[in-house]
Amino acid sequence: MDIDGIDHVEFFVGDAQQWAHFLCFAFGFRVQGQAGPETGLPGRRSLLLVQGDIRVLLTSALDPEDPAAVYTARHGDGVATIAFSVADTRGAFETAVAQGAAVAEEPTVLERCGARVVTASVAGFGDVTHRFVERTGDPEEFLPGLMEMVPSTPAAQEPPLLAVLDHAAICLPAGELAPTVEYYQKVFGFSQIFEEFIEVGEQAMDSKVVQSPSGKITFTLIEPVVGRKPGQIDEFLARHGGAGVQHLALLTDDIVGTVKTLEQRGVAFLQTPDTYYTELEQRLGRPELDLGALRETNVLVDRDHWGEVFQIFTQSMHIRRTFFWEVIDRHGARTFGSGNIKALYEAKARERATA
Repeated sequence: MDIDGIDHVEFFVGDAQQWAHFLCFAFGFRVQGQAGPETGLPGRRSLLLVQGDIRVLLTSALDPEDPAAVYTARHGDGVATIAFSVADTRGAFETAVAQGAAVAEEPTVLERCGARVVTASVAGFGDVTHRFVERTGDPEEFLPGLMEMVPSTPAAQEPPLLAVLDHAAICLPAGELAPTVEYYQKVFGFSQIFEEFIEVGEQAMDSKVVQSPSGKITFTLIEPVVGRKPGQIDEFLARHGGAGVQHLALLTDDIVGTVKTLEQRGVAFLQTPDTYYTELEQRLGRPELDLGALRETNVLVDRDHWGEVFQIFTQSMHIRRTFFWEVIDRHGARTFGSGNIKALYEAKARERATA
């Protein structure tokens, strides 16, 4: 199966306009398309947001029976679809189904003015699906015949703060980690590239990372350890109503500058204890970025065989305190070291303690 990368991520949300306002004002996305009954999309409204190579589709239901309404009633706002860019949708769909994937949407062809998009969907984890997307013709057309594209403005030509989706972190119920890894290996041809057992006090979790052959799609899969004190993964599963995307990581090439800009626009990040930075050089040596700047912005750092990775996590804006964002900057690092995963776990534990 020839999966290139992530075509887009679709959120099912109660109010797409409200989400779009925040993501555009605070994170620097811009609206590139809009769809609804007036454009030929019945029962729902969607807004397409773009920044760099990141495409986010926000969808709100107009019909209480629409899948978007069913999803938000159970899970609240969240990631419903992670779409894969492929050269041959029908071939990818047939291969996935033959390998055991459940059908979510049969292949559909959308065409307009020379642009052609073929889509089909299969089950992923929990209620999240994967949409295969094959595109030919005008690259600006997102859903030909169903979405009205919005002309670019001069502001759209400014350099983006955020470049691509680096990875998605996914929480799974206990006992589902190994079967989910096997599913992505068998159905989509992903490989397991990392695993880690994390202990923080009386809490513990298992994590495995799977990645597409292209290296452009990475999922960090996490499950709680049975018999340990319930922690943030258990909390997510209870509030979300099962497996789901806990966060999406947005890649930048200047994390200090990006964090300062986002904070000025109202994005709230998790705070890091000052002791983290006083002990940092002893733990890892002197980082490539200025220690004072890291301390000022609360950015975390870890190292692997190839280099360093810098990251920070936003506070959750979700009413259920489930989904949040990560901003990440890779200086050669390719993997997810134990320090990164443990830092996330401890950072969320600090947020829970002060909630």
